[in-house]
Amino acid sequence: MYLRIAATAILSVGVVFAAQCLGQEAAKPLVTSPVYTKPQQLVDMDHGRRMNIYCLGSGSPTVILDAGMGDSTISWALVQPALAARTKVCSYDRAGLGFSDGSSRPSAAANIAEDLHALLKAAHVAPPYVLVGHSAAGMYIRVYADRYPDEVVGMVSVEGSHEDQWVRGWAIGAPGQQAKWDAFLKEYGSCVDEARRGLVPGTPAYKKCVGDPDPRFSPAINAAQARYAATVRWQSAAASERQSVAYASADQARATRRHYGDMPIIVLTHSPYPKAKDETQEERNQRTLLWESLHLDVAAMSTRGVNEIVPNSGHYIQYEHPQIVIDAIDQALSIAREDMRKTQ
Repeated sequence: MYLRIAATAILSVGVVFAAQCLGQEAAKPLVTSPVYTKPQQLVDMDHGRRMNIYCLGSGSPTVILDAGMGDSTISWALVQPALAARTKVCSYDRAGLGFSDGSSRPSAAANIAEDLHALLKAAHVAPPYVLVGHSAAGMYIRVYADRYPDEVVGMVSVEGSHEDQWVRGWAIGAPGQQAKWDAFLKEYGSCVDEARRGLVPGTPAYKKCVGDPDPRFSPAINAAQARYAATVRWQSAAASERQSVAYASADQARATRRHYGDMPIIVLTHSPYPKAKDETQEERNQRTLLWESLHLDVAAMSTRGVNEIVPNSGHYIQYEHPQIVIDAIDQALSIAREDMRKTQ
């Protein structure tokens, strides 16, 4: 489905490599739970605007799972149930995505962090939190931790984006990489108008803006996603997030860059990709080194930061190697709990 295009475009480091980011497709659906065909808990945020949150388990710290660009709670379907045996775990849909109502504000990192803070308070999900972010949410959780430092005791970044990946990535290869990104934004920005006119299955506009069923998910889940991906509120939120991620969201993440002391920060990184058709091997090597160095920068924001390259993985490590993600979160939880015991 189109949701994959929205989420995977972020890994481009200057160019959209959607096919590379998907990793291996599942032979049969990985996710079949009916949980992801409907909202789980719609929480009233302000004046009737509701956001969907899905919590399992009990215990502290609470793990908060934030999905990649355009994605929803389903990103964590193979991770959340296992973690719920250890502590309370909540995933959620950002404004306009999944089953959450839209917002009048841009889908930029600062607004996303503020929304999450308000959602957790309204849903009575108390801190402390271990924040887990995939892709774009790697920046969002850092902005949250900077704004609300007393609430966060650990972070896990799963293929997390970095505020410098676009500017530095655009400098690799032939000139015009930023122009390609901006053209991508313009092309898919038209999907908002297409949704207003009505996205009809079988039309070119539907193919572009909604896309094909995702083989990782059951037919029922794909049908639910197709319904909301065709709405104005979803297309508007996805467009706003794409338009913000390399510009406003990157600037906001950059402005909050700081050292997080000895807070556990665990960063998971995909294994190197083969070169694309439109790049040389040298360009691919440069992009690989850039991605890894940016992740090392995030890990270095703590004296207990770790960056792990996951073999045979693409952008969605949580689907391809869920146990590695579970283990990383468990590690952050263990460190955070030990620190909490020392201060009691």
